[in-house]
Amino acid sequence: MRRDESRYPRDWFRIGDKELARAYNLLHLGDLEGAGINIQQATEKYLKGYLLAQGWELRRIHDLETLLNEAMAYDSSFEEFRGACQKINQYYLEERYPFIIHSDLNESEINESLNSAEKIMRKIREAVER
Repeated sequence: MRRDESRYPRDWFRIGDKELARAYNLLHLGDLEGAGINIQQATEKYLKGYLLAQGWELRRIHDLETLLNEAMAYDSSFEEFRGACQKINQYYLEERYPFIIHSDLNESEINESLNSAEKIMRKIREAVER
């Protein structure tokens, strides 16, 4: 049986918060790729939650830059997060597909992305809760 995804932003934020906590736990364990994918997933969940709050029709999409572009239709100030979304987007591929060359992720980069994700998530939560 196919289950329908929630259309309630708070449900997406709840899952995004769990993903962010997982990222911190995985970083603590030294799993940089795992932390990266969870940062990507947390950011994706928050962007989708924001868009749903604006009346967006839920789609199966994982590209943060595309989601950011759609969010900018409602608030152009999301542009400030373009670089962060482009960087975080790369983590989705790092974890999902095996590459011949080992990942060059480092703890500093992951920490920077965690900070960026938290800023995006905070902005979204504030915008939706107004």
